Amino acid sequence: MKVIVGLGNPGQEYSKTRHNVGFMTVDALAEHLGIRNWKNKFDAQIGEGKIGGEPVLLVKPQTFMNLSGTAVGAILRWYKLNVEDVIAIYDDMDIAIGNVKLKKRGSSGGHRGVESLLINLGKEEFPRVRIGIGRPLPGWTVVDHVLAKFSTEDQAAIDQLIVELIPAIEYIVKQGIDKAMNGYNIKKK
Repeated sequence: MKVIVGLGNPGQEYSKTRHNVGFMTVDALAEHLGIRNWKNKFDAQIGEGKIGGEPVLLVKPQTFMNLSGTAVGAILRWYKLNVEDVIAIYDDMDIAIGNVKLKKRGSSGGHRGVESLLINLGKEEFPRVRIGIGRPLPGWTVVDHVLAKFSTEDQAAIDQLIVELIPAIEYIVKQGIDKAMNGYNIKKK
């Protein structure tokens, strides 16, 4: 079983913000897989499905970004899964909008949601799907940037990228992160 975690903040006010591209991607994947029955368990919304015969849990922690690891840790303990079974999807300011980087493991890179995962999972060996949201505008703080909604043009780029990511995420589940990184690290102008 794989646990596909989209990082984000719960609530309508955050739904279309840069910090919620993880939630947006998980929602698109759920629609693609026909997952409609979400359950509220372990401080998360959880949808169950299959990718290529492999059971998957789609997870949207409801603990707010900075505490995401609490929910994910509880899920792993309950299902007796390994850290390597997690696939984390989240925003990254060091990647331009419309780009993505798949990564096998690593540090938090300053991302507090990922830091929470690292603290609660105890290891950094879980695949990541890092979605570019670009750097803050001059005069903007990091918080202003990540909690702002996308411009119309940027939202279109993100929507297109999410569509392109669905087969990449399925490929990670079916073939593993190493093969997926070779074929799906998407870079655009």
